[in-house]
Amino acid sequence: MNILRFINTCIVIVALLALPFPGTAAKPNPYQDYIDNYSAMAVEQQQAHGIPASITLAQGLLESRAGQSSLATLGNNHFGIKCHREWTGDTLLRNDDAVNECFRSYPTAAESFEDHSRFLLRKRYAPCFEHDITDYASWANSLKACGYATDPNYATRLIAIIERYALYLFDTDAGRRAEEDVNFIHDMLRSTHPVRKSRGLHCVFATPGDTYSSIAKELGLKTSRLLELNDCKEDVEIKPWEEVYLEEKRDTPPDNLTKATIGEGESMHSIAQRFGMRLETLRKLNPKAKDRPGTTLRLQ
Repeated sequence: MNILRFINTCIVIVALLALPFPGTAAKPNPYQDYIDNYSAMAVEQQQAHGIPASITLAQGLLESRAGQSSLATLGNNHFGIKCHREWTGDTLLRNDDAVNECFRSYPTAAESFEDHSRFLLRKRYAPCFEHDITDYASWANSLKACGYATDPNYATRLIAIIERYALYLFDTDAGRRAEEDVNFIHDMLRSTHPVRKSRGLHCVFATPGDTYSSIAKELGLKTSRLLELNDCKEDVEIKPWEEVYLEEKRDTPPDNLTKATIGEGESMHSIAQRFGMRLETLRKLNPKAKDRPGTTLRLQ
């Protein structure tokens, strides 16, 4: 069977599987909805400023939680850009690396996308533009190296999102045409969770809808062991793009980090996952800390 026939067969199969059963409704997918709503905007920014559409979309998906964060819903801030001294527009206060940090607020999402491009055109991010428009992995790593985010796994999360949703197709004319033709077979053809490393520890990144049991089944592991390695007592749906460790986490934080603030949509557990620390260790360091956004935690 040649590749074209194989793809056509996949299209027919997935189209049939996608048909809803009588009396059922399709489960909402905010990540795919976000891509559908904002991919054209990301392509426009690529054509105007040379920033890969895949990078823009992945950052928007990650920073705004697919448009569901309060920064996005209340202030149209899709990229988590803070105020900085030059900002003269509207603002919102949110807990992030510290309590009540100042974030930019925009009248429309389009202005957020445009400001994101202007932000990356600053001298600080010049190394990003040394990479080819189709080299999304190098762009992601350069963004992290240039200090876009303090998250040690920021680049890896972006790459995971791009590969999960085949966002690289939006970076070229041929890819965008292919995306329009076979968009609905992405889920069937995408790769399984690739094993990566965080702080030298083997892990995978959860995607929307993942549970510990689904990942354990895919990787041929015992669910009970995966729960133990990740400080969980129950098999629950995992926060999208959170680390799922395949070996024992550490008792020490990453170098030079002494504290972290629980941000919007986070918990003490997600902080422990981000830094590859045992939750028990984090709790011992913060015996009186409240597990809620705005709480600053000691990491050592």
